Formats: sequence, C-alpha cells, structure tokens
Amino acid sequence: MALVYDLHPDDPQQRLINQAAGLLANGGILAIPTDSSYALVARLDDKDAADKLRTLRGLDDRHHLTLLCRDLSEIAKFAKVDNQQYRLLKTATPGPWTFILEASKDVPKRVHHRSRKTIGIRVPEHKIALMFLETVGEPLLATTFIAPGKETPFTNIEDFQADYQHELAGIINAGSCSGVGTTVIDLTQTPAEIIRRGSGDPATIGL
Repeated sequence: MALVYDLHPDDPQQRLINQAAGLLANGGILAIPTDSSYALVARLDDKDAADKLRTLRGLDDRHHLTLLCRDLSEIAKFAKVDNQQYRLLKTATPGPWTFILEASKDVPKRVHHRSRKTIGIRVPEHKIALMFLETVGEPLLATTFIAPGKETPFTNIEDFQADYQHELAGIINAGSCSGVGTTVIDLTQTPAEIIRRGSGDPATIGL
C-alpha cells in the first residue's frame, strides 16, 4: 500500500520529504510531482529499477528513461558534455527540458539506450522535486507517469492513487501539475534536434 505524503507546494515539510526518500532504499518506486506532471522515480543503483519503471509504463527497452538531476554538476557526471553543450545546459537548467546526451561510464548499461548509449537528462524547475533530489543526494531514474496505452500524463494523485496503490511504495502529493510535457532535445546531433515540443521554447535557449 502506497504511503501518501501531503506537502504544501510553497512550504513543504522536510521531515516528510525525508520519510518519502527513505522508501527508495528498499527498491521502492515513488510518484513525485514535477514542473510538468507526476513522474515515477527509483534509485539508479537499484538493479531492477529500469525494469520496474518500464513495466509500470508498459514500455520496451528502446524507450529512453530519464535521469532527474538537481544541478549541472550531476549532469556532467552522468553524461558526456562538451563546452558548447555545457553553456546551453547552464542557460536552460533548471527548466522544462529533457536533453538527450551521450551517457558516461557512470550510467549502468541496463539504463541507457540499448543501441545509442544515450540517456535523457532533466533538472526540474519544481521546488519539491528539487528538495527531494537534494535529500536523496543523487540523480534518480525516472519516467513520466502515464498509464500504459495512454498519451496524457497524470497531473493529480486522484487520477492514479487507487489503481497504483499496490505498485508504488509512496506518493508525494503537492496538488496539480501543469500537464504540459517538457521539450525534448537531442544534443548528440549537430545541429541539435528537437524531438518533441513542450512547454520549453527552444528559441529562448538559442535553438
């Protein structure tokens, strides 16, 4: 049964965030709010995490999973970033973007894209998501929380709590999310390729 932590979006209790973060230690999957929608998250060092997330989403191993990072230094550890990419990431993060980058050796093979060896990287512009990442102290493996076969992500816990209460270890409830997806940009291509347009306007970061 998923534990629910009700947090005020502007004044969240650190004590409750600590408790929720503790559920990850035993291989738990959590649903947390972000600046776009709810996301499913797990520890990167959990050997079964990628399979768990893909099963909940109904995805195959060709689908990019994402690393939720708290800052640019974490991105640089888990992705190979050149000077031009670094300047762009510095301008764009945190924000409504998911960047496809070449995975570094610190990313487990079971996590990055099977053939391309790439990984999605995101720094959410959301107070509670960033506090949660700071509490955990490392990037989390994540995917947008969408029911299998659907296209619209969950933006309120009322939409998924009953159906997923036995699959999730915990849920952080901070009210509604925007429901507008991130803009996905592949930085391994030259020029950078916009894979999906979302709430981030590429023109604002020079693309």
